[in-house]
Amino acid sequence: MPERIEIEKKVLSENDRTAATIRANLKKRGIASINLVSSPGSGKTSLLERSLTTLNKELSIAVIAGDVQTDNDARRLEAAGGTIVRPIVTGGACHLDARMVAKSLESIDLDPVKLLVIENVGNLVCPSSYDLGEDMKVVLISTTEGDDKPLKYPAMFRKASVMVVNKIDLLGSSDFMLSRVKENALNINGALKIFELSCRSGEGLNTWYSWLRELAGTRPQTKSTKPILI
Repeated sequence: MPERIEIEKKVLSENDRTAATIRANLKKRGIASINLVSSPGSGKTSLLERSLTTLNKELSIAVIAGDVQTDNDARRLEAAGGTIVRPIVTGGACHLDARMVAKSLESIDLDPVKLLVIENVGNLVCPSSYDLGEDMKVVLISTTEGDDKPLKYPAMFRKASVMVVNKIDLLGSSDFMLSRVKENALNINGALKIFELSCRSGEGLNTWYSWLRELAGTRPQTKSTKPILI
C-alpha cells in the first residue's frame, strides 16, 4: 500500500506541474478556461451545443471534448457550430489529465481564442483529483439524478466554483427537489455559484450565456508565438 500511495503522489505531482504551466500560458494569452464535469447523461454536451450555437459568432471558443471510447461528442459540437473542437479519446481512462490537455492545445491556434472549455469524461470521482490548468471547475448535475449527488461526491463539489442544475423542465416528474440539492451543495461549498437551466426548453440559458461572455471578457488578450507547453 505505501508504494502505491507514493506512485499516486508522483503522478499527481507531475500532473500539477503540467497544469500550472498550462494555466500560466493561458493567463498570459488572456484566455479564460473552465473544466466542465458531470455524470454521464447529465447534459454537458447539450449545454455546450446550445452555447456554441448562440455564442460562436461573437466569441471565439475552443473546446476539448473528452470521452472514453468515441469522438461522438466532438462531432456533435462541430455540428452545432463549434469551429475549434479537439477530441480526446482516453481509451478507457475515467478522466482527462493535464498532459492530455497540453498535447491537444498544441494543435490549436490560440491567438483568437477567448474561452477554453474542457469537457471532461463523464465521471464525478476521478476528475476531482486532476487539475487540468483551468481557471475553475464547473460541475453539472440534472434533475433526473438524485438531489443527494453533492453528498455522494463531495470532493468534486468542494473543488468546483460553479454548479449547473440542468433539466429543470422535468422538475416535478421525480422526487428531486431543487431546494434540497442547492442546500446539500452549499453545505459542502458555500461559495458555489449556481445556475438553474434547461437545455431543452431554453429556460435559464441566457443567464448562463451572459456569465460566459463576462468570463471571457475579464482578461486582456495578447498574442504569442510560443507553444502552450511544456
